[in-house]
Amino acid sequence: MFCTECGEKLSLMFNHREGLVPFCKNCNEFRFPQFATAVSMIVINRSRDKILLAKHVGQEDYILFAGYVKKGETAEKAVTREFKEETKLNTVKFKYMSSRYHEPKNVLMLNYLVMAEDGEPVLDEEELSEVKWFTFAEAENAIKKDSTAQIFLKNAMAELKKNIF
Repeated sequence: MFCTECGEKLSLMFNHREGLVPFCKNCNEFRFPQFATAVSMIVINRSRDKILLAKHVGQEDYILFAGYVKKGETAEKAVTREFKEETKLNTVKFKYMSSRYHEPKNVLMLNYLVMAEDGEPVLDEEELSEVKWFTFAEAENAIKKDSTAQIFLKNAMAELKKNIF
């Protein structure tokens, strides 16, 4: 890790309130890690018996819908904007579920359970190669194992079985 101000290599130093924190000796400042924020969406139909998954162009795995939160935008706005951009469908309602840091992309993922309006999705062909409705069991089998998406999906299905959403 390097200082975002001067480029100096950071070292870990003990901060009495925060524990070990990256520190820039040149600036004499603690530099807390920076990362992007994104929303991840488990999209269900109005009947609450199907989950919509997608494939990115050039990828083999089915994924949850996701997108970065833009500067100045709320996570809630990102949910509705990203889903509409990728499918041309509106959200009927949504509920925050949980968060998880996704290290491979250095991003904090905020997961939402989203109910989509009825209709067939029209996919953004620059970003997605396929969009498909799955039963819960099919979705569990289609999503990449041991992934952040799988963890989010299992949590959402547990909530849906309780009929809370």
